[in-house]
Amino acid sequence: MADVAGVTVSPSIGETSDAQKNVFDLGAFVGDLALEEDPSSDDMSLEGLEQELEECKNNDVVANILSKGTKLRDYTKGVENDLRKVELDSIQDYIKESDNLVSLHDQIRDCDSILSQMETLLSGFQAEIGSISSDIRILQEKSMDMSLRLKNRKVAESKLAKFVEDIIVPPRMVDILVDGEVNEEYMRTLEILSKKLKFIEVDPLVKASKALKDVQPELEKLRQKAVSKVFDFIVQKLYALRKPKTNIQILQQNVLLKYKYVVTFLKEHGKEIYNEVRAAYIDTMNKVLSAHFRAYIQALEKLQLDIATYNDLIGVETRSSGLFTRAREPLKNRSAVFALGDRINILKEIDEPALIPHIAEASSIKYPYEQLFRSLQKLLMDTATSEYNFCDDFFGEESIFYEIFSGPFGVIDEHFNSVLPNCYDAIGLMLMIQIIHKHQLIMSRRRIPCLDSYLDKVNISLWPRFKLVFDMHLNSLRNANVKTLWEDDVHPHYVMRRYAEFTASLIHLNTECGDGQLDLNLERLRMAVDDLLIKLAKNFTKQKLQTVFLINNYDMTITVLKEAGPEGGKIQMHFEELLKSNTTIFVEELLQEHFNGLIKFVKSKASEDPTSSPDKPITVAEVEPLVKDFASRWKAAIELMHKDVITSFSNFLCGMEILRAALTQLLLYYTRLSDCIKRIVGGSALNKDLVSISSIMYEIRKYSRTF
Repeated sequence: MADVAGVTVSPSIGETSDAQKNVFDLGAFVGDLALEEDPSSDDMSLEGLEQELEECKNNDVVANILSKGTKLRDYTKGVENDLRKVELDSIQDYIKESDNLVSLHDQIRDCDSILSQMETLLSGFQAEIGSISSDIRILQEKSMDMSLRLKNRKVAESKLAKFVEDIIVPPRMVDILVDGEVNEEYMRTLEILSKKLKFIEVDPLVKASKALKDVQPELEKLRQKAVSKVFDFIVQKLYALRKPKTNIQILQQNVLLKYKYVVTFLKEHGKEIYNEVRAAYIDTMNKVLSAHFRAYIQALEKLQLDIATYNDLIGVETRSSGLFTRAREPLKNRSAVFALGDRINILKEIDEPALIPHIAEASSIKYPYEQLFRSLQKLLMDTATSEYNFCDDFFGEESIFYEIFSGPFGVIDEHFNSVLPNCYDAIGLMLMIQIIHKHQLIMSRRRIPCLDSYLDKVNISLWPRFKLVFDMHLNSLRNANVKTLWEDDVHPHYVMRRYAEFTASLIHLNTECGDGQLDLNLERLRMAVDDLLIKLAKNFTKQKLQTVFLINNYDMTITVLKEAGPEGGKIQMHFEELLKSNTTIFVEELLQEHFNGLIKFVKSKASEDPTSSPDKPITVAEVEPLVKDFASRWKAAIELMHKDVITSFSNFLCGMEILRAALTQLLLYYTRLSDCIKRIVGGSALNKDLVSISSIMYEIRKYSRTF
C-alpha cells in the first residue's frame, strides 16, 4: 500500500500548495459500492438460526433490529455505507501523513542496511569465537598432558632423590664412623648406615643399579669399621662390670642402656661379632653374680641361729646328754623350737630389703634360718628382676637371662642342698614354704616369669623335707620311752606343751595355704600324743592324780591353741571334749573323797520312795549319821577341796571352774538327800541338823568371787 500511495501522490509532492487546495475526492475513484445479492441466499440453510438468535438476544443491536422489525438487507447496506465512509476517512489521513511515511520508509531501509552490516560483523565474530574455542580446547588438552608429565617427572624426581639419598655416602658420615667417638651422634650415624645397608639388600632394583657398584664397596668398608669400633667399645664397657664394688644396676641403667642401639646394629649387620658380645656379657655377668651370691651366702652363714637339731623332737627326753653333745640349754626350756612366737613376723616383712650382713654382724645379731632364707630369696628376686628387664631391653632376648643365672642358681642350689638335709626345724621349714608362696605372688605382680621354675623347684624340695621332719616328730611320740619321760608331777608335761605349741604353730601357718595333707598329718600327730599322754597318766598310782594330770595337759593344750588364733578347729574341739569328760570324773572323785557316804546313799537310795519298799524302809537312824556328819564338817571339807584344787591345777581359772562344778554337784547331792528326808517317817526330827540350801549356796558364791 506504501508503493501505491507513493506512486499516486508523487506528482503532487512538489506542489504542496496545490494539493492543499484540491481536496482528494475518493468517491470519484471508488464510486458507489453496490452489494449484489447473493443468488444463493434464498437457498441458505436456517438450521441453528434459533440457537444463534437465542445467544444474541442480549446484544443491543440485534435486540433493536428484532424489536423494530428492520430488514436485514437495509441494515446491512447502512453498515456498508458506514464502513465505506470510515475507510475513505482513513485514506485521507494516510495521504496527509504520506511524507512521514516516506521518511519512515527511508529510515527503515537505512536501519535494515545497518542491521545487515551488523549481521555480517556478528557472523564474523561468531566464526572467530568458534576458532578461539577450538584453540582453547587444544590448549587445555596440551595443559593436561603437560600436567601429567610434570607429575610423573616429580614422582620420578622424588624416587630418584630418595634413591640418591639412600645410596650415597656423605663424607661427614664417613668421618664420624671412622674417626668419631662413640656417642649420641655416632649412634645416629650408625642408624643412617644401617638404613643404607638394609636399602641395598632389600630392593632388587637397587641391586641391579650401576650406582651400587660404586657405593657398595665403600658401605662394606664402613660396616666393617663400625662393627669393629663398636665391638671394642661395648667390650670395654662390659669389662667395667667386673671391677670390685661396682654397682651393676646403675652401670646398666645409666651407661649400657644408652648404647643399646650398638647391640641392635651388631645383631643386624655383624652377627658373629654380636654373638661374641653376647657371650662376653653372659660370661661376665655369670661370674660376677655367682661371686656376689657366694660371698653373700658366706656372710649370711655367720649370722645363722641354730633352732633345732636331730634330737629336738616332741617325744625326745632331754635330760640325758652324750659325750659329744654340745652344751646347750635344756630343750624343755627352749619353747622357741616348737612355738611360732615372733617368727611369724617374717611373713609380714616379706618385702623388706635384704639383710646387710656386715651391719648385722657388727651388731652381733643372730637370725633363724628362715630370716636368712627370706633375705637370700629377696636379693635373688630383685637381682633377677633387674637383670631380666635389662636383658630384654638391651639384647631383646629373654634366653640370655637363663644363661646368666645358671651360675647364681647353681651357687644357691649348692648352699640350699647343704643346708636342707641338716634342717630339723619344722616351723622354719613351714615358714620357708610360706615365704616361697608369697615370693611367687610378688613376682606375679611384677609380671616377671623368670623365677617361676626356680621357685617351684625350691617349693618342691621344701615339702618332702618338712614331711620327713614332721614324721620324725610323729615317730618320736609313737616310740617314746614312757619310763624316761614320766615325771612324778601332775602339772602339764613338757612333751604335751611342745605338742601344743607345735600344732598351734602349724595350724596358724596352714591357714593361708590350706594344705589338706597337713591337716591329716596333724590328726595323726594328735592320735599319737593322746596315746602317749594316757600311758604317762597310768604311771600315777592314784586315779585322781591321773585325772588331774590329764586335765592339766588338756587345759594347757586348749589354752595354747586358743592363743595361737581361732583356727584350732577339730583338734581344739577334741581336747575340749576330753577336758569336759575328765573334769566330770575328777569332780566325782573329789566329792567321794570328802563325802563318800553321802554320795553312796544318794546314788543308791535317795531316788527311791521311802514308803514304796515295806520290807526295808529308810529309817531316820540310817540317815541321821549322814546328816550330822555333813553338818559338822561340810565347810571344812569345802575348804580342803579348795586347797586341793589350787595345788592340783596349774591354770587357776580352770581350777576354779572345776571347784565350782564340784560344789554345784555337791549341792545337787545334798538337795536330793534333803528331799529324801522329807519323805521319811519322822524325818522332821532331823530338820535341826540339816544345813539350809541357802547356806550352801552362800558358801559356793563365796568361792566363786575369786574368779
